[in-house]
Amino acid sequence: MKPTVRVGMLAGCVQQVFFQHVNQATVRVLAAEGYEVVVPPDQSCCGALMVHCGVEQDARAQARKLIDTFENANVDYIVVNAAGCGSTMKEYGHLLSDDADWSDRAKKFSAKCRDISELLLLNPPRQTRNPLPIRVAYQDACHLRHAQGIFDEPRSLLRGIPELQLLEIGEPNLCCGSAGVYNLLHPEPARVLGDRKVDNVLCVQPQVLVSANPGCLLQIQAGLRRRGVPEIPTFHMIELLDASIRGLSAEMLLNRSVK
Repeated sequence: MKPTVRVGMLAGCVQQVFFQHVNQATVRVLAAEGYEVVVPPDQSCCGALMVHCGVEQDARAQARKLIDTFENANVDYIVVNAAGCGSTMKEYGHLLSDDADWSDRAKKFSAKCRDISELLLLNPPRQTRNPLPIRVAYQDACHLRHAQGIFDEPRSLLRGIPELQLLEIGEPNLCCGSAGVYNLLHPEPARVLGDRKVDNVLCVQPQVLVSANPGCLLQIQAGLRRRGVPEIPTFHMIELLDASIRGLSAEMLLNRSVK
């Protein structure tokens, strides 16, 4: 991979507050695989939650700020590890299509956006994947599977980890009920969907649950608490890849010792 590919990472509003460990793992894996990683300190919200709510004028304002930030960072790709954010950012060309001053810039920005699973499969892996004997249930985030059409890529990366057992849960196309802000605006039907997703997860008896969106992980954790069963440790795919590259054990991962 020469010359070095320069990647800008979206920090994310929810991600950097509740899932900073996911961002840290993302930077470590990209650096290990030979990418130059920059995280612009002045980046704004991507506007995804505003788009979900139909507040598009505010979403456009946030999109313009983020485009300007990453243009100034001079990156080859923009990597995203939160499916809802990535879905919105890839649609900036549509969001700003009626803005003559920003339409072309938005299209160029969106063309650089990649989910972390997409980016890592652009080149053969550089680092050895060490065994991680663990049973993993993979939950498809709707904003990744349906909005971006990405479902094979994260599975391919997980299957590349020796001794990891990837478990497919039932009804993979079914939403967990998080759906952006759906669980806030319509809590009752969202709870029904969440309970149904929990049923499917528990059926495969995983040791850990993996998903690509923070909202999904929070929604399923809430469903497990309602069920009164022990919470299943939840991770982003990149955290398992990070643990494998670093040679950490399954016990260390389950004890949240990945730092």
